[in-house]
Amino acid sequence: MACSENMFFLIGLFMSGVLACFGQRDLIASMPDRLDVLTGSCVQIPCSFDIPDKHKDTFNSAILLSGVWIKEFPYLGERPDSVIFNSTEMVNRYQGKITGNMSQKNCTTVFFNVTTNYTDIYFFRIESQPFLAIDFGKHVYIVVSDLPSSPILTVSGEVKEGTPVSLNCSAVAPCPEHPPELTWTLPTQFTTENQLQENPDQTKSVLSTVTFTPSYLHHEKNITCTAVYPVGTSNKRAEHNMTLNVSFSPKDTSASISPDDPVFVGSCVNLTCSSTANPPVTNFTWFKISEGKTTQVASGQSYTLNVTVGDGGLYYCQARNSHGCGMSNEVQLAIKGHEEPVNPKVFEIVGKTLGLIFLFSLIVFFAWRRRTSRLPSGFDMTDRSQGLVGMNSPVGTVCSNQATVGRGNQ
Repeated sequence: MACSENMFFLIGLFMSGVLACFGQRDLIASMPDRLDVLTGSCVQIPCSFDIPDKHKDTFNSAILLSGVWIKEFPYLGERPDSVIFNSTEMVNRYQGKITGNMSQKNCTTVFFNVTTNYTDIYFFRIESQPFLAIDFGKHVYIVVSDLPSSPILTVSGEVKEGTPVSLNCSAVAPCPEHPPELTWTLPTQFTTENQLQENPDQTKSVLSTVTFTPSYLHHEKNITCTAVYPVGTSNKRAEHNMTLNVSFSPKDTSASISPDDPVFVGSCVNLTCSSTANPPVTNFTWFKISEGKTTQVASGQSYTLNVTVGDGGLYYCQARNSHGCGMSNEVQLAIKGHEEPVNPKVFEIVGKTLGLIFLFSLIVFFAWRRRTSRLPSGFDMTDRSQGLVGMNSPVGTVCSNQATVGRGNQ
C-alpha cells in the first residue's frame, strides 16, 4: 500500500509539473525551497500567492479565506489526514498561525515547538467558497535538526597589511522572533555591526560585519564567528573557523655568512638571505659595500664565492615580492693575512672625535694663557711683598721671599 501511495504521489507531482508547464495551475504560490529549523524552536514560512487570470472572477478576496497547509501528499481525496493546519480551525495537528494578511495574498505562517517529525515537504491551499485551489507545483522542504547549521563566513576583497578589511558572518534565522546572536574571536581589535536582514526568498538571517586593519602578524591566525540560538531555556551554538591570509611585503629580512670567521684567499664562502613574506619572495639581490661604494654583485637567495683579495667587505641583501621589499643587516667578509677595507663610517667617527679633542685642547690652552697673562712678574711680586710688611700677611711667605732676594743681592 505504501509503495502504491508513493508511486501515486510521484505520478501526481509529475502531472502537476506538466500542468504548470502548460499554464494550468489553479493557484500560484511562492515560498522558499527549503528551511532548516532547530528542534524546539519555531519556523516561519514566508508565503504569498496569486490567482491566475482564468480564476480571478471566481476568487473574492472580501470573503473569509482559509489557509491550509498539507504535509507530504497534496491530494486530499486520497489522504485527507495530510492536512496539518487550517487557519479557520481552533485545533490543529501543528500549533501555529498565519501572520500574513490573506486578503492581501500574504500567507506567511509560523509553526511553534517543531520536532524532528516535522521534517517533510509542505503544500499550501486556499479555501474561499466557491474557490478552492492548491499549487501542486510548489512546496517547501522543512528540515528539523537538533544542532544549528554553521554560520557562513566571507571576506570582502583582499586581506592586505595596513588596509582596512571587512569580514561578514551570516546565520539563518528560521524563527525571527528569536534570532541568533553572532560573536567574533579575532587576534586584534575590531568593530562590529549586526542586523537582521531579509534574503531574496524572503527568509531571514542575521548578518554581522567586523572591520579591522590587519598586520603581517595576523597572517595564518584563526578567526571564529559563533552563532548562539536561544531555544527554550537553553542555547544551541554553531561556529565557523577561518585562517587569515594576510598579504604583506618582506619582513624580518636577514643576511648570514658561513663561515663567519675570517677566511683565507681561495676559501669557499656562502651567503644566505632569509625573509618572511606573503606572497613569497620572488627576487633576492645581493649588494657589496667597499670603499664607500655600494655595488650589486649577485641575485638569488644564496650567494657562493671563492674568496679573492678583493672580496673582503660588507654585504647585505634585498628581498622583494609584489607588495614591496625588505633590506637585511650588513655582514662582514674578513680575509686572513690581508688588511681589510675599513668602513667609511669608522673614518667619519674618528675624524669627528679628533676634531672635538683638538677644539677642547685649544679652549684649555687659551684659557690658561689668559689666566697667566694677568699675573705680575717675579720682581714686582717681590716688591709688593716687601711693601706688605706689617699688613698681617703670612710671615713665612714674606720671609721666604725676602731671604731669596737678599741672597741674590749679596
